[in-house]
This record gives sequence, structure tokens and C-alpha cells, in this order.
Amino acid sequence: MMNAYSELYLDDAMQNLGDMVDYAVCDLGFDPDEFFGWFISSGIASRFEKGNPKYVGGMSGYELADAVLTATNVSYEKKEPLYSDFKGREYWAGWILAYYQWITNQRFEDIVKDGLTLSTVFSMYILHEADVSKFVEAANEVIARNKENRKSKLSEIRKSRGFTQQQLSDASGVTLRMIQLYEQRQNDISKAQVNVVLSLAKALGCEIEDIIE
Repeated sequence: MMNAYSELYLDDAMQNLGDMVDYAVCDLGFDPDEFFGWFISSGIASRFEKGNPKYVGGMSGYELADAVLTATNVSYEKKEPLYSDFKGREYWAGWILAYYQWITNQRFEDIVKDGLTLSTVFSMYILHEADVSKFVEAANEVIARNKENRKSKLSEIRKSRGFTQQQLSDASGVTLRMIQLYEQRQNDISKAQVNVVLSLAKALGCEIEDIIE
């Protein structure tokens, strides 16, 4: 699997995401999962995860947090970050999530949907002195368990659009049986023919990434 962007940017990206989370949670007092949701919905997360130099290295963590809050119209009292030599749980959570996103090349949105929320990463702080590979292994286990226990993306989006499986079949031209197999994960939709995935996404009015597991 290819990494999300050049390793040249990785150290800055990890430090900046760590500083962003630390500032938003510790200095501004925002709920970690709510703030990270704003990070995703602002569109800044998608630029960050693609290695846009402006966001992974051209801004400080403080500036990243400000950009997120400005983009999502969240009012807050601006404060100077309380710089400290001690980097605690909040900093580590952002730092290690940046690494995990880079090494797996997943979207932050999908990482969170699969159960690796910021508060979940907080609970894994015991790994902060271990090699980063230990966190990756543990995070993969968390995501695998959550995937087993939740409905497929295709099923979730289909239901949110108000489609039955038969209606989606009629709208997309994909057979009912094939849709059932994808939703039950008996067939891997990520290995489906491109025209099949495109037809499903078009019928649902979503991006291909929204239905790929």
C-alpha cells in the first residue's frame, strides 16, 4: 500500500496535528470528538490527508485549529497556546493519528467512522512509549472489530437515501443479488468492477469512496 503523501512531510504533519488537538482540547476546552468532526467537515482534513503542503507543513497546529473553527463558523475566544515541554495525551493522540492516516492512506472520515475516534485514541495512551507499529496493530484491531459489528457503507448510504435493495438495483442496473452480496460483505466491493461501483455511486448520489470499504 502506498503512503498518503511523501515522507518528507510526515514529521511536520504529525507535530502539527498533535499541536492542533492539544490546543483545541486543552487550551480551548472543546470536546475532542466534536472538534475532530469539525476538522473533517471543514474540508481541511481532506487537504491534510493528501499532503497539501499548506496544511501539513505550512501552518502551525494553532493555525490549523483556527482554520478549522473559522471554516465551520464555530465562535470561540482566541487564546495564545500554552506552550509546554511536556506533550501529553492530547498531543500524542493527534500525533499518532497523523501517522496512522499516513501509513494506511485512509481518509480521516473513514478512520473515525470505523471506530478510531479521538477519544478512543486517548484510551490507547498506554502505547505512547511503544513503537508506532504497536499502535498501528492495535488500531487495525479496533477498526476490524467495528467493521464486523456495523453495516456496510453501501447498506448505510442506501438506507439514508431511502432506497430498498430492489430500487437501488433498478436505478443502478446492478443485480439485486450482487447488491445483497456486497452489503453482507460476502463479496468485497473494493474488488468490484469499476463500472459497477460507478453505477452504484451515481444512483446513490455519492462519491465512490463513500461506498468502498
